[in-house]
Amino acid sequence: MPKFVIAREIPNLGRMSEEEIQSAVRKSIEALESLGPKIQWLHSWVTDNKLYCLYIAPNEEMVREHARMANVPADRVSAVRRMLDPTSAESR
Repeated sequence: MPKFVIAREIPNLGRMSEEEIQSAVRKSIEALESLGPKIQWLHSWVTDNKLYCLYIAPNEEMVREHARMANVPADRVSAVRRMLDPTSAESR
C-alpha cells in the first residue's frame, strides 16, 4: 500500500494546548474510522507552524478526503517513493 507525507500549514500549532491537540486528534480518528481500514495514520511531527504526517492509503484522493472530513489542511500531499536511513549507504 502506498505511503504519503502530508504537510499541513497550521499557524501557532506548536503553541496549541493539550486540549486543542486532543480535539484535533479525535476529529482525525473519527474521519479515519468513517473511511475504513484502507487508510491509516502512522504518525506526525509537530513544528511551530506545520504538521507533517505519514499515512498509508490507496491513493492521494483518499488522503485529501480524510483532510476534508477532519477539517484540517492538506497543503501538500507527496507520495513516498523510497525510504532511506544510514544503512542506505552500505553495499548490498
